Amino acid sequence: MALHHDEVRARPEQVRALLDAQCPQWAGLDLSQVPLEDEGTDHVLFRLGEELLVRLPKIDWAADQATADARWLPMLAQQLPVSIPAPLHLGEPGAGFGWQWTVVPWIPGETPPRLGTDDVGLAADLADFTRALHALDTTGGPAKTSGRGAPLALVDADVQEALERLANSDDGFSVGAAREAWQHCRDAGPWAGEPVWIHGDLQPGNLIVARGSLAGVIDFGALGVGDPAPDLAAAFWTFSGDARGFYREALAYDSDTWLRACGWALAPSLTGVDYYRSSFPRMAEHGRQMVRAVLAELS
Repeated sequence: MALHHDEVRARPEQVRALLDAQCPQWAGLDLSQVPLEDEGTDHVLFRLGEELLVRLPKIDWAADQATADARWLPMLAQQLPVSIPAPLHLGEPGAGFGWQWTVVPWIPGETPPRLGTDDVGLAADLADFTRALHALDTTGGPAKTSGRGAPLALVDADVQEALERLANSDDGFSVGAAREAWQHCRDAGPWAGEPVWIHGDLQPGNLIVARGSLAGVIDFGALGVGDPAPDLAAAFWTFSGDARGFYREALAYDSDTWLRACGWALAPSLTGVDYYRSSFPRMAEHGRQMVRAVLAELS
C-alpha cells in the first residue's frame, strides 16, 4: 500500500537503467528492493551488491534531499563518531524517473525497537552523536527557516488542523489535553544560543545498532542549522523509562528547550496519527504513544 496518495515509486528496471547509464562501475552488482516495511516514509530503497544502497525519493517533499546530502554529509561524516550515509554518487533524472537520487554506503546493523527502547547504553551513544553534531562549525550551513529547527509557531496551523481532525476519533488520549500541552510548548521561550547543526529526525528507524552500540545514523532529510530542540525530542521518539531521562540529562539543555522538544515530539505525532492511520499503522501508533508520553511528562 502506498503511504502517500501522490507517491512515486521507482521500479527495479528504472533503477537498473539509471545505474547502467550513470554508474557503469556498478553495473554488475545485484539489485534488490528493500522490503516496504523498512523503507520509511520518503524514499524507495534498493540494495546494490553487499555494500551499497540506492535511495530514490517517492514524494515531492523529499525531492531536494539528494542534493543536500551530497553537499553536506561528506563534510559532516569526517567529524562525527558514527557512520552516516555520505553519498558516493548523486544521480540525475532519467529512465522515466524525474528526481535526483543517490547511491550511499550500506551501514550494516539493525534498527532499535520502532516503538521505543529503555536502552541506557544506546541513549548514551546517541547523546554522544548529538553533542558532536551540535558542536560542529555551522559556517555556511543551511538555516532552518521552516519545519524542525525553526520556531514551533510556524507549524501551529498544521497542528491546529490536526487537532480538529483528531477530535472525531478515539486515539487513546484527550484531544483537549493535547491542545493545552501543544500551546504550552509552542509558547516556550525561543532558543537564545547560536544555531547548531541538527539532524531533526532521530527516531528509531533512522538509527543503526551493531554489536549493542550505535553504529550509524541515517536519513538526514531534516538536516540544517537551527534550534537544537528537535534533536532533544528523541528522548520521546526513541527512548522510554530511564533511557529517556538519561538522554535528556546528557544533553543538558535548559527547561525552555525541553519544552520545545516536547513540542517537536507532539507536532509530527499529532499530524501523523490521522495521516498514517490506514496507510502506515505502525507510524500512527508511534504518534499516539508520543502524544501520551508528552502528556504524562507535562501533567
